[in-house]
Amino acid sequence: MVNELYNKAILTLAGNIERTGRLSDPDVTVFLDSPLCGSRITVDVKMQGDKVSDYAAEVKACALGQAASAIMAKHVIGQTAAQLHEVAGAMRAMLKDHAPPPSGEWSELEVLQPVADYKARHGSVMLPFEAVLKAVEEIAAKRAAEPLHG
Repeated sequence: MVNELYNKAILTLAGNIERTGRLSDPDVTVFLDSPLCGSRITVDVKMQGDKVSDYAAEVKACALGQAASAIMAKHVIGQTAAQLHEVAGAMRAMLKDHAPPPSGEWSELEVLQPVADYKARHGSVMLPFEAVLKAVEEIAAKRAAEPLHG
């Protein structure tokens, strides 16, 4: 298990997470944890229109969660809520149903395919996706609640 799950590609990703830390003026901050494995993530997200314009995260997770967070940090800027829902759904299907990994710019997530066989690790891998989805949903809800100016 250890050699298959914690391979060089995953360890390299885990050790090189971009966009770590916090934003000074996020539109929203989301904290999530995975009680099963103890992984935790805090994400700060800014959106301009319907696209993520800035992102930062503090990640306290195993190498698998860190690798997923690293891939999220590489690709989240410029993504719409719909695109993020799509990639999160593809990841969930890859882990739970052994579906093919996400494609296109998210194809690097393929390195996490071995996690499908270890259900206890799914939460850590999905944490950055769930946190970002919650953030974009909170931003959309805030915007919907704002009175129209004009």
